[in-house]
This record gives sequence, C-alpha cells and structure tokens, in this order.
Amino acid sequence: MKKKNSVVTNIILVFLLLSILIPVMTMLTWVVTERWAWPDLVPQVFSGRALREVLKRKEELTKAFASSIAISTIVAILSAVIGMMTARALVFYDFAGKKLISFFTILPFMVPATVFAMGVQITFIKLGLNNTVTGVIIAHLICSLPYAVRLLLDGTQAVGRRLEEQARVLGASPFTAFFRTSLPMLAPVLLSAVSMAYVVSFSQYFLTLMIGGGNVKTFTIIMVPYLQNGNRNIACIYSAIFLGITLAVFGVFDWIAKQFMKNHGGDYYSG
Repeated sequence: MKKKNSVVTNIILVFLLLSILIPVMTMLTWVVTERWAWPDLVPQVFSGRALREVLKRKEELTKAFASSIAISTIVAILSAVIGMMTARALVFYDFAGKKLISFFTILPFMVPATVFAMGVQITFIKLGLNNTVTGVIIAHLICSLPYAVRLLLDGTQAVGRRLEEQARVLGASPFTAFFRTSLPMLAPVLLSAVSMAYVVSFSQYFLTLMIGGGNVKTFTIIMVPYLQNGNRNIACIYSAIFLGITLAVFGVFDWIAKQFMKNHGGDYYSG
C-alpha cells in the first residue's frame, strides 16, 4: 500500500513539475524566437528583436522599474504594519465590530477585480485621488492588505503573547515587550507577508491603469499591452523579467527569514 501511495505521489509531483517547467521553458524560448508554428517542436525563425527592444527602451523601463519598486515597497511596508496591528487586535481583543472587521479582511478576495476597480475609481475621483501615485498606492494597499492580515493572523495565534506578559511582569513597557519577545518569533511570517504584499502590488495592471489613468507608469503598464496584441517574443521577454523579479523578491525574503531563524535558534512558533 505504501509503495502504491509513493508511486501516485511521484506521478503527481512529476505532473506539477512539468506544468511549471513547460510554460517557463516555452516562454524563455519565445524570447529569442520570431516564428514558431504549431505543431513543430522547434522554432522556424530565431530573432534577437526582443532583446533589442528592451535595450532600446532601457531608459523608459528603468523609470518604470523604479516606479514599480517604490510603490510596491511602500505598499509592502504599510501592509505589514497595518496587518500586524489588525491581526493583534483580532486575536487578542474583544470589541464591537470585530466580526465585521474580520469579514472586511477577506472581502477583496470575494469581489471581482473589475467591480472592485470600478468602485475604487469612482470613489477616488470624488476624493481627488484618481490619476495620482497616492491613489495607486492606496488601491494597491487595499488589494495587498488581506494577504498580509491572513498570514499574520495565523502567526499571531501560534505565537500568542505569553512571553509578552512575562516581560510586562518584569517591568517592560508594552512596546518593549512586543519588540523583544513576539516580534523576533513573528519575523519569518512577517517577511512572508511583506513579500506577498510586494508581489501582489508589483503585479497589478488593471487597477494601476484604472486609478493611475496612464499617468503612473509601472512595469506591468508597459508589459501587458504586448501580451494583449500578440507580440509574443517581446511579451515573453517582459514576462521573463517579471518572473525573475518575483523569484528574486521571494528569494531575498526567504534568505532573511532563514537568517532570522538561525540567529534565534529556530524558536519560531515556540511561544
């Protein structure tokens, strides 16, 4: 029976691996391909047009990258801070409207993106936030915050506040108790929340277009039109850059989390 389960598990793993590798390899092949007709397994015409396009627009892309990184970093930090406060309030305190706030943390998951973007745009027009970087940041924050809150809720529940209470008994202030006891144990999940919020913000296209109105140029604003008009090799090189950035972000935060775990003796969730 165990051998049978092992075979089934291996088949599933191979299927999952192929479902990831085949699209990625196809995308990378299209970066240097001009024509690739079905059902041929090898492209008929290779080309460096996509690479030349990127080099030709390097100044525009650099500005778009800088804009995307700045917006996503601000959104990630705000998501982590607000998410931490929200998670602690929901886990440790009873107050009027607690269930309503908990519901609002999952509401963006339930509302279709188009409906959400239209509602936010109409509201932001009345508030004077449409076509502004501030409006884009707030809109991204609304989308990213639920991911951070859900991650930090689980982490906060697992860690608890027993060590904080012991520190308070020994004379530490509430802030000192939190920063010296709970925060180090929450660091890995906090970094996960930051990286998730960063990637969610970095990948926003429709919301950025609706709220930014074309005035806020991010990497996705440049990339997505190539995907829509069927310009495959240029679309694929932008997609490859996007994938590389995403993997790099997760890799950096994963490394930081591991260093934190190593320096604190792997005590995460031991509270």
